[in-house]
Order: sequence, then structure tokens, then C-alpha cells
Amino acid sequence: MTEVAASRFGSGKSVKRVEDDALLRGEGRFADNVRAADELIACFVRSPHPHARIDRIDAAAAAKMPGVVAIVTARDLVDAKIKPIPNSADFRRADGGPTQTPLHHALAIDTVRYVGEAVAAVIAATPLAAREAAEQVVVDYVPLPAVVDAKAAVAGGAPRVVADARDNVACEARLGSARDTDAAFGRAAHVVTLDLVNQRVAAVPIEPRSTLAQWDAKTKRLTLRASCQTPTGLRDELCEVLGMAQQDVRVLVGDVGGGFGMKTSLYPEDVVVAFASRKLARPVRFTAERIEEFLAASHGRDITSRAELALDADGRILALRVASLANVGAYATPAGVVIQLLIGPWVQTSVYDIRTIDVGIKAVLTHTLPTGPYRGAGRPEAIYIIERLIDEAARATGIDRIALRRRNMIRPEQMPYTNAMDKTYDSGRFEQVMDRALALADWQGFVPREALSKRRGRLRGQGIATFLEWTGADVFEETVDVTVSGSGRIEIFTAAQSMGQSLATTFTQLAVDVFGVAADRIDVRFGDTDRATGFGSAGSRSLFVVGSAVRVASERTLTKAHELAARLLEAAEADIEYHDGVFAIAGTDRHIGLFELAGRQAGERIALASTSAVGAPSWPNGCHVCEVEIDPDTGAIELDGYWSVNDVGRVINPMVVAGQLEGGALQGIGQALCERIVYDADSGQVLTASLADYALPHARMSPSFQMTMDDSTPCLTNPMGVKGVGELGTIGATPAVVNAVADALARNGCASGARSLRMPLVSERVWRALQDADSARANAVA
Repeated sequence: MTEVAASRFGSGKSVKRVEDDALLRGEGRFADNVRAADELIACFVRSPHPHARIDRIDAAAAAKMPGVVAIVTARDLVDAKIKPIPNSADFRRADGGPTQTPLHHALAIDTVRYVGEAVAAVIAATPLAAREAAEQVVVDYVPLPAVVDAKAAVAGGAPRVVADARDNVACEARLGSARDTDAAFGRAAHVVTLDLVNQRVAAVPIEPRSTLAQWDAKTKRLTLRASCQTPTGLRDELCEVLGMAQQDVRVLVGDVGGGFGMKTSLYPEDVVVAFASRKLARPVRFTAERIEEFLAASHGRDITSRAELALDADGRILALRVASLANVGAYATPAGVVIQLLIGPWVQTSVYDIRTIDVGIKAVLTHTLPTGPYRGAGRPEAIYIIERLIDEAARATGIDRIALRRRNMIRPEQMPYTNAMDKTYDSGRFEQVMDRALALADWQGFVPREALSKRRGRLRGQGIATFLEWTGADVFEETVDVTVSGSGRIEIFTAAQSMGQSLATTFTQLAVDVFGVAADRIDVRFGDTDRATGFGSAGSRSLFVVGSAVRVASERTLTKAHELAARLLEAAEADIEYHDGVFAIAGTDRHIGLFELAGRQAGERIALASTSAVGAPSWPNGCHVCEVEIDPDTGAIELDGYWSVNDVGRVINPMVVAGQLEGGALQGIGQALCERIVYDADSGQVLTASLADYALPHARMSPSFQMTMDDSTPCLTNPMGVKGVGELGTIGATPAVVNAVADALARNGCASGARSLRMPLVSERVWRALQDADSARANAVA
């Protein structure tokens, strides 16, 4: 590629991904691909009980088996002064006391609190030797009563997860004004109430967790190679647990085969392999099996809500009331709590002008795996609640659901708009986005499509979701290192982490915009805490925050190079022009190339560490529409079309954005139609701990997506005008699909079934809703 060709690779273009060549050649370097000489394998002994006292661990026979090097129990960690994993959420209980949660040790001490909790680890020479020895470790348990459901956990007499939380409530949040909300409901002409469940789901990335710990006895440094979205956070938490200084721990991350939020925190297995490597002075690896990912890699969602909407006679929303129980599992982790008690409520009023709210959420402890981030992290749950309410309010009042949305939307002239949670939207044209989506989906042409479905014996429904989300993770500062070398390369190093979202491609496009050189001269690097530290990739911040920092760092580096070129060419800076990688004195033939200039500097390079920040979160928004067909004989659902318009601000790579939207939407469809982690209420066992039992969305469920972008409303809080996009599709898809199914039921005399829909909408649930409606009609006639 020539320097002139750089103009074909800059932002705004759907260029091919620079990541793909190595991946398609099988040259990707995922965590489990990297081997260390003389490495050992860790296999974990896990609890088969949801709640039990550990009476005795007998590892004598296992320790004598061939290939076994060591067996680690909680006592070894305690003796080595290994601390618990940080899990104190900064929230309060109703009595004003601090969050109550058990201490989370890497290996359970005395008590296990969920099926799959690690109790011991076998360190052996091979995976087979480790597994066979783990099966010979004898653990005597005394089973204790357990509770896995949040509603059951807060009921009187429920088994306690921790002694100091008699009601199993770890902490809670009460947001808004109960008094003002009660008054608004008192004068309402219409009140709509729904009981809603955002079921527990699993992330299921194609690459399971894998961690390789290597202790260097000479330097007293620990290197951890992991599959992780947030390398710096992993390092810092591990240092706290091990009692090590941050400069003594290095985290390396290569290619990551999907994260979806699940790979953002320190896991017990990370602690154990690090401890074992340091103790044995040998590399120690853990790579999870798929069943371990279901049992021990954090789940998402799991919140049960009673939601109420008060409206006046004209359909204006007066107030919103939500009371929720968030099942955070056996340990109330900071992420698991803040997602449900704070982040979700930030967007609870969404694109609607709702000034009065009363939102109460309790983080409930149960004998299940702790919950954490999963794509969208609180925002899908909140948007699902408000969008279900809006559609139900339309049916209850007789007001067209588009007119109802339009009547209550925040208008452009209200921007910047501060919502009831004191969060400020900088920009947004929500009605415009909705109108464009309605046109794209031919909303007004639904009736003939419905008639065609009826002739085929199918019920047809039309669903919509208008919504926004918050991005940035409220960490707005980022440092980016740029190095221009005399060898003709530009290296950009960031603390963001690529995990399939095309960051190398997008950041390269941003650098091409600034430097005007060929894309193949730019190397974007990630994943080394010795080179870069920062928040990492989560909360749809990678382009919005880190991309902005890449742009600023590139501009600052070019400014520095401009100064150096003026000095070398002995000309005033104002007389120096820069085009396509070349500095020249205006009006003369005197010039020097960027890379030649770098080669003449000390070290033959121009290097700059740039720290910059965006001003506030971004608020991407969208309108998603879908149509479904239902077979009334079986309850089976087929998505017949999916359309969306998405305001993501300025678009750097349309192909990448469309891919993010489609992938996110398919995950949202999965929650709507098929995905669910199920714990048996009596035994506490996970009934969906394999891909034979946990139903992932598949290609046949994928409709013909028409994902479009509205770039007419740039974000005002960052220099590029971009908005986050990684989670937008997930947030819109779930309510759009469920609203479509509810619409199909309501159109066919099953309004009560529409109100009581529970995800996932498997065929049996839909069929039963239809049968109940038929029975009710038959009884009414009788």
C-alpha cells in the first residue's frame, strides 16, 4: 500500500479488518496457545453441594498418584497469608449498615456456598494426571439448607447465606422520591402493572478462561498470561490478594475469543495458579472446561421486578415505580451489585421525559454462582422493563403505541437533558430515529403481512423498542503511547483490550486519518501491563474513550514531529506543511519524510506518552423493530424480519458497527427466546451446565437483519463525536422481540398471556399462553 492509498483506509470507510489475516491462518495467540517449559496443570476439586460445611479434606491418596506435584487447599492459602478476593460493594442495607456478604476466598474455607465452588486444586504434570488425582481427593461435607431463588431467599425462615444478613439482603438502593411517586399514582387516570423477570444467563464465549502463571525466582516477579478484558484491573486485584507490589506483577493478554463482560474480574483460579507458581517456582496453567464455565464463570442478569407506570388521561407518563430483587449469588461482588443497583437505574427512564420515579432494588444473596457483567450490564434489564410497560400501557389505554412513545419522548430542544437519576444526555433525536426505523421496517404495511401469515395458519406480531444506553464505564481518562520509528513503523500501545470488536482496525483508521500513511505501517498493540495501564475494555468505552485518546495521541505526536521537522529544515513551524507522511517547506522542494525524521532522532524514534480524557459518558440510542410468526399448534416462534436505526454518532467503520449491532442483537434474541441458567430449587444443582442443556441462539434463529446508522447527531462529549456501540444491539433486541410476541398474542385474544410472558419464550410457554386463552374463552361461552 502506498502512502497515497492511506486516503482509502481512513475513518468512515468499511475497510477489511487488519486482525483477520493472522486469525484465518491459525496464527492467533490465545491464552492456551502459549506454552511454558516445564509447565504444570491445575485441576480443581469443586463442591457438589449448594451449601455445606466442609468437615474434612483427605488428599493423601491423590498426592501419591503419578505426576502429582502438589495439592492446594484453603489452609495453604491462609498459612501463606493470601487474602480474600475483594468483594465489598460500597452500598448500604436498609438499616444503614454496610453491605453484608461472605468473605470470598479463592478456595472455600469451612463452608461452600454454591455448586461448583472450588475447594482444592491438584497441580500435576499433565491434564490427565491432574484430573485423575482430583477425582481421588476426598471431601467430607455436611449438607446445609440452601436457597437459589431471590424471592424465596428474602422470605421468612429462608436459609441464610451469611449470618449477619438475616433476610439475605446484602444491600439495597432506593432511588427517586417515594412520596412524589405515590402522589402521581394517586392522580393517574391509568396505572399499568407488570411482573417481569430478566432471567439468569451465561456469557459462553467461544474461548473459555485460561490462565498461565509464571514465577521468576531471580527477579521475584510474577507473569500472568490470561484471557481477560481488563489486564490492569486483573493485575491490581491479584496484587491485593497476594500482597505483592504492582511493579512485581505483569499481566499479558493476547487474542481473546470473546468476553462479553465475563472476563473483567479476578477469578479464584487465577489466585490459586499464581500462588502455586510462586510456591513451586514452576509455571502453572488452568484452562477451564465448558462445564466449569457454566458452574464457575460469572453469570449475568437475574433480576425480578414489579414495575408500574402511571399515566394521565392523555397518555402522558406521570411516574414510574419499580421494585426489584437482584439475585447476586453467594458473594455480593462490587460489579454484580453496582450493575443492578446503580447502572441499570441510570437508564431506567430511557428516551422518555419521566421526571418522577421510585426505584427500589435489593441485592439478594443466594446459594448460586455470583453474577457480574454481561453484555449491556444493567441497561438491558432496565430497558426491557420500560419498553414492556410502554407497550402494555398502549393496550390498556387504547392509545397507539407509536403515538404513546412520541407523546412522551424527550425532544431535541430539551438537550442537554438531565434525567430523574441526575444523568445528563448531551444529545439525541429520539423521535427522528424512531421515524426512520418505522419507515425502514414498513411499519404501516403490517396488515397485509399479517393477513398472509393468517392464511398460512400463523399468528403474526410486530414489536418495537425505542431506547438509549450509557457508555464509558465512567472512566474517562486514558493514556496512549505512540512511537514513530526510523524503520518505517508507527506503534500505538493502549490499555484497551481487543476481544473480537475490531479495535486494531478501528484504531488504525484513526491513526491513518492523522498521519496520512499507509495502514500497513501502523501496529496497534494491546495486553501488557508493563507497557500500558488503564481501565481496559468494558462498558462500550473502547472507541468512545480509548479511540478518542488514540486520535489525540496521534495528533500530539504529529505536532511534536512538526516541531522537529522545522528545527531540522531550519524553517519556521508556520512554514512547514505536512501531507501523506512528508514534511515540506511551503513553496520549496525541501522536505523530509516522517520516518526519515524519526531515524535522525535519539534512539531513531519519535515517542510520546499522551494522556487525555473525554468529557462525560456518551448516550447512543436506537429504535429496533421486529416481526415474528407463531405456530399456534406448537407455540414455536420464527423471527421474520428485524430492522433498526441506531444513533452511534460519527461512524468510523460502518461494517464493524453493523457487525457489532448484529452480534449484540443475536445475544438479545437469545435471552428473549432460549437462554436460561436453571438451578433446581430443591437440590441447588445447575440443570443447564452444558451446551446440550443451555440453549444458545443459532443461525436459524437469526433473521434478515437490516441494521442502519443515523450519524446526524454527533456526541458532544468527545473530540470525534462518536458514541459507544458494543452493547446497543443487545439492549434493543430483547424487548423488541418480546413485544412482538406479546403483540401477536394480544391481537389474537390472548391479552392476559401477553401481560404474563416470561423469558425465555420457549414454545411450551407460548403454547400454554394460547391454550389458557382458549380455555378462558370456552369458559366464558359456557
